Amino acid sequence: MHVITDPPILYFGTPVVLISTLNPDGSPNLAPMSSAWWLGHRCLLGLAGSSKTTENLRRTGECVLNLPSEDEAEHVDRIARTTGSDPIPASKRRRGYVHVADKFAEAGLTAVPSDLVGPPRAAECPVQMEARLVEAHPFSGFAFALEVNVERVHVCEQLLAAPDRIDPDAWRPLIMSFQQFYGLADGRVRHSRLGEIPEALYRV
Repeated sequence: MHVITDPPILYFGTPVVLISTLNPDGSPNLAPMSSAWWLGHRCLLGLAGSSKTTENLRRTGECVLNLPSEDEAEHVDRIARTTGSDPIPASKRRRGYVHVADKFAEAGLTAVPSDLVGPPRAAECPVQMEARLVEAHPFSGFAFALEVNVERVHVCEQLLAAPDRIDPDAWRPLIMSFQQFYGLADGRVRHSRLGEIPEALYRV
């Protein structure tokens, strides 16, 4: 039996991505998000126009897409309600975000140099993809669909089934579904701070 409903958000479950970019002063920014999908070596990132990550990526054209596994859930949650923007955008202020300048330190993650782009990689993430912006598509009047091309992929050896193939049996992505953290096993991985925000505050 189906009924008609109108959820404020439609996060049915997508992998968490930690995007690193460079601020105007050259310091790194790190932001968790989960509106991303891949086709070939292209990736589409859905980000608010007021986001520091959006601002940095549009300005520099470079980023790193760090993919945390289930094991990094705590690190992601530490910066889940933080922003690199100062002043804090009104939409994030309503949701209880705070400004944090050093997101790598706040998350307890290690910044390591990238090979082809300026932003650093998060050493603890099993997958790190260096990428460059192809195009920024305005989306819904308040956001951007940022199309990036992945130019280099760094993967933990334990995840490889062959030199050029990821072993899906070994990869355990961190999934966000309706603001909560999940893995591929039953049940939540851990409590999510984002899950404390009423979903109604996301309605546009």
